[in-house]
Amino acid sequence: MTVHLDMGLHTFGDVTADVDGALLPLAVVIRNLIDQAALADELGVDFIGVGEHHRADFAVSAPEIVLAAIASRTKRIRLGSATTVLSSDDLIRVFERFATLDAASNGRAEAILGRGSFTESFRLFGFSLDQYEELFDEKLDLFAALLKQQPITWQGQLRPPLIDQDVFPPVEHGPLKTWIGVGGSAESVVRAARYDLPLMLAIIGGDPKRFLPYIDLHFRAYQTLEKPPQPVGMHSPGYVAATDEKARDEFWPAYKVMRDRVGRDRGWPPMQRAEFDRETAHGSLYVGSPQTVARRIAETVKALGVARFDMKYSAGPLSHQNMMRCIELYGTEVIPLVREMINHESDLTGSTPMSA
Repeated sequence: MTVHLDMGLHTFGDVTADVDGALLPLAVVIRNLIDQAALADELGVDFIGVGEHHRADFAVSAPEIVLAAIASRTKRIRLGSATTVLSSDDLIRVFERFATLDAASNGRAEAILGRGSFTESFRLFGFSLDQYEELFDEKLDLFAALLKQQPITWQGQLRPPLIDQDVFPPVEHGPLKTWIGVGGSAESVVRAARYDLPLMLAIIGGDPKRFLPYIDLHFRAYQTLEKPPQPVGMHSPGYVAATDEKARDEFWPAYKVMRDRVGRDRGWPPMQRAEFDRETAHGSLYVGSPQTVARRIAETVKALGVARFDMKYSAGPLSHQNMMRCIELYGTEVIPLVREMINHESDLTGSTPMSA
């Protein structure tokens, strides 16, 4: 039996360097990102996710606007956030922007909602980190109510109530596809099941199989609710080049810049090459030749049973030219190889990834 695994790409719009090593203006980074998404569409990649950040090392603060520009250059690729920081935004405006993107793209919009591992947006938009959990819980509850596309009557603790309120525009072809992004919280897994929304696991380090308990919890939560489970997807960083050595040598310097910059804010020690090599060999960095990356993705997909794999291909100052070559190899070689490996295993065992 032939099964389909969705395979996408994510980018945070990292500020990149030119051929001489000088950092590019943020406007150029955004235009390059749109070109990257257009190439992914031409090559048959299923999804492009654009992250939201409000700091100097990332160019994209308004992903829905960038995605709308991508929609005008593409025909089939699905378009979404990676992720939307729900807690520090106006919830109604988030829904309206995605509904508008869905209209502009003829039904290709998806939202991935998360609490956000970066917190700069809280201070920027006047929200308190003391309400980090309460803000997300309440706003997700309202977003889930909006997905029903009916006049909404709703009341929470942190904003004025809504009474028989319509929100425009409606999503043309049914509910907006909405994922809950989870970085390793059991409460978030149960929350996604409670709202009957698919789960997107951010697996960015360590053995990916350590997320198996969260996937098991996902299924057990749906058994308790007596509902069929929503799909589970995953997001991990990676990079593809002609050979393993070339991929690691190109990706490592840029990845270290990005990892150490984030690590300084979080009290992490600088990353050493030995740690990077362990992650590329056995962890959650999918870096190498098309054959190596495909084999490692297929192994993870089979181990976790996920329905979608999204590779975050941007990393610090990694150049636009290198990212374009990575996307080309991912689309033309990695995706067909992974699907061949998954279907070969399915033919032998009868197992399939969870339906997307």
